[in-house]
Amino acid sequence: MSATFNHTIIAAKDRTVSAAFYRDVLEAADAPSWGFFTNLQLDGGVLLQFAEPPFDIQMQHYAFLVDDDLFDRSYALLRERGIEHWADPQMKRPGETNTEHGGRGVYFKDPAGHALELITRPYVSSQE
Repeated sequence: MSATFNHTIIAAKDRTVSAAFYRDVLEAADAPSWGFFTNLQLDGGVLLQFAEPPFDIQMQHYAFLVDDDLFDRSYALLRERGIEHWADPQMKRPGETNTEHGGRGVYFKDPAGHALELITRPYVSSQE
């Protein structure tokens, strides 16, 4: 069996607020939560687990590959909610999206300050 991505823990200031943010932007499904975790399920069985660590949160970067329809809905949600966003990771092109790598992309931050990215095409395609 080859390796596949199964789950990650995302540090949050408020796990419920962060999970709700990701649920809305990614249209993710609720998953059973337990202990210190509030969980969401993505396609392919990937679990996002939100927890409130007892230490300062270091910014992480999470990129999500979405189809064009979800990108449109998510981008509309960002604009509707007045969420600051950029076309580039350096945050020099505010209020824009990019068309790099043959698709569209946008960068923004979650409630805990993590850098999120939505892309409609993968950066690297598999080679045959």
